[in-house]
Amino acid sequence: MKFISFLFCALCCASVAAQTPQPPEVAARAYLLLDVTAGQILAAKDIDTPVEPASLTKLMSAYLVFDALKSKKISLTQTFAVSERAWKMPGSRMFIDPKMQVPVEDLIKGMVVQSGNDATMALAEGVGGDAAHFVQMMNDQAIRLGMKSTGYKNPEGLTEAGHTTTARDLATLATRLMADFPQYMGYYAIKKYRYPGTPAANDNNRNLLLQRDPTVDGLKTGYTEAAGYCMVATAKRDYPGLGVPGSAPGGRRLLSIVLGTANENARANESQKLLNWGYTAFEPVKLFDAGQAVVTAKVWKGASSTVGAGGAQSLVIALPAGSAAKLTTEVVRTEPLLAPIAKGQTVAVLRVLVGGAVYAELPLGALEAVEQAGVMGRAWDALRLWIR
Repeated sequence: MKFISFLFCALCCASVAAQTPQPPEVAARAYLLLDVTAGQILAAKDIDTPVEPASLTKLMSAYLVFDALKSKKISLTQTFAVSERAWKMPGSRMFIDPKMQVPVEDLIKGMVVQSGNDATMALAEGVGGDAAHFVQMMNDQAIRLGMKSTGYKNPEGLTEAGHTTTARDLATLATRLMADFPQYMGYYAIKKYRYPGTPAANDNNRNLLLQRDPTVDGLKTGYTEAAGYCMVATAKRDYPGLGVPGSAPGGRRLLSIVLGTANENARANESQKLLNWGYTAFEPVKLFDAGQAVVTAKVWKGASSTVGAGGAQSLVIALPAGSAAKLTTEVVRTEPLLAPIAKGQTVAVLRVLVGGAVYAELPLGALEAVEQAGVMGRAWDALRLWIR
């Protein structure tokens, strides 16, 4: 799954704005539609405006839990105690109590499917030692992921001063969650769950799109009075011939974020509207395979005189439907390119043009590291550069 610096650039330059499909009317305070496969925003409104995340907060709580599982600090079969604080959490719950020792996997299902604040608190205390430390872990992780406009005050998402995020940061988090922990994404597609011995209420996944659209497989809903009804939804649909690594053969993944809608049905409808529009208004074009050298760049003062530049993953662009025949590309190189060069370091830019106008720019990284040459080699290249 892609996560490159192009991810949250504007869809296209002003010179081709007229060619860009206009998104449908979306009844939400803010929204964002991301082509995850291409790493490209297709539509957006107020994506940097601070908002309350409500239970979308649980995406970050899940990130930390999945990271603890991946690093084997905890296991799915390990049980966590239910504290008085977890038991008494207001809002959505899975209805666990202090008499129970609940397996981590069931707490994850309670957090993801039932949006249980009690399950989330039990996980936070189990992974972080206490809720305060877990919240610090959440904020530290947000910084590492580049979520510059997010501040967490609790693990579950209840309204609290300073507990805010943005649609852009939510897209960053959701994309990294899917990319970093694909082995745990199946929890988000579970339609119904109830822990044995708890009331048979609140057991349906609030993501109504799981019932309506078989291509939707996540992710999370949220609601508080201040936040309104919110949803981060993702779908994967077949697209023959694309074959992008990190997805099923031919799979193309979109991610929609709608914030501040009027009710539960509205957030599902507006999310579905965005997803359907994204799949029909744009088409993906694979430009180069993963690891394929788009260009061979000249290297100065290096142990090697050249280096291949390309993408660690397939380079894919989402174009307005029907415009693929007008696509051309050109490479802009970094000159002079001086060693040492780290693998993956941006050394050129692939400029994508549609009808001769710049549509997007994708960074090209060095496909291998290049060490510095010896003293004589560096001196010789320095002289050649001076003469040049």
